[in-house]
Amino acid sequence: MAGIPDPLLWEIVKKNNSFLVKQFGNGTAKVQFSREKNNLYNIHSYKYSGLANKKTVSIQPGADVSVVLSTTKTRKQNKPALAHHKSVMKKEFHKMAKAVVNQVSDNNYRPDLKNAALARLSAVHRSLKVAKSGPKKRNRQRTKISFTK
Repeated sequence: MAGIPDPLLWEIVKKNNSFLVKQFGNGTAKVQFSREKNNLYNIHSYKYSGLANKKTVSIQPGADVSVVLSTTKTRKQNKPALAHHKSVMKKEFHKMAKAVVNQVSDNNYRPDLKNAALARLSAVHRSLKVAKSGPKKRNRQRTKISFTK
């Protein structure tokens, strides 16, 4: 969709598209979510839309215990196979967070998505943690034993 301006494309797809999920919230208020590929919060809005924006950011779990940061290349919009720049991160969390901030905000790519990208990175990293195996620790606090006669 390289020839169509972003706001016009959003006006076309915002009411109805295949990724839109409409649910009822409190009372009769509708809550709209989106299942788009490059939507960080999965919120149906122009700011986070992966369809309507040329510059998008995606953070997904990768193979093993890695995180994949994907950004779109604005000049390759007509070639979908080449449109994404993917980088695999297998470092500690604070180093991955610094890499995300450098790629998203410090590069002037999409500084408005910095907090959303860090929140998504935190959620994905938390989901990749493996629970410790072995017996659970016992409670070492004193238990009160009452004897009745």
